[in-house]
Amino acid sequence: MNVSKKLALGAAAMALTIGGAVAVSSASAEPQRPAQAAAVTTAWAKVAANGQVLGGQGITGINKFGIGRYNITTSSGLNGCALLGTINTNGGNDPGPGSSSILVGQVNGNTLFIRTATPSSGGTAAVDSDRPFSINIVC
Repeated sequence: MNVSKKLALGAAAMALTIGGAVAVSSASAEPQRPAQAAAVTTAWAKVAANGQVLGGQGITGINKFGIGRYNITTSSGLNGCALLGTINTNGGNDPGPGSSSILVGQVNGNTLFIRTATPSSGGTAAVDSDRPFSINIVC
C-alpha cells in the first residue's frame, strides 16, 4: 500500500474515532437543570376595612395610614415573591357599592403597600375607600 493510501485510511480512521467520541461526549454532556423548589405561601392575612388583622401568618404589623391605605410588614423578605391581593366581604360586612379594586406593591424588603378603592362609588366619595381584603405572599 502506498503512503498516500495509508495516510488517507489513517485520516478516515481518525475522523471516525473523533466523530464517535464527539457524538458520545455531546450526548452525555447535556446540561443538567437544577431542580426547582415548589412555590410556597410564606405569609398571608385577612384584614378588616379598619386595618384589624382577622387572621394570618407571617405578618408582624399593619399600619392603616389613610383612607384605603395600609402598610403591612412581614417576617420574611419579599424579593422575588408574588404579591396577591383581593377585596373580600368578611361575612357580608363589605361597605360596597359597585366595583372594587386593590393594589399590592412592595415598599421595601419586607413591607407591602395596599391600596383599596371603590372606583364606581357614587356621590362625592373619594375613589380610595376602606375595604376588607386578603393578601397572599408566594415565594
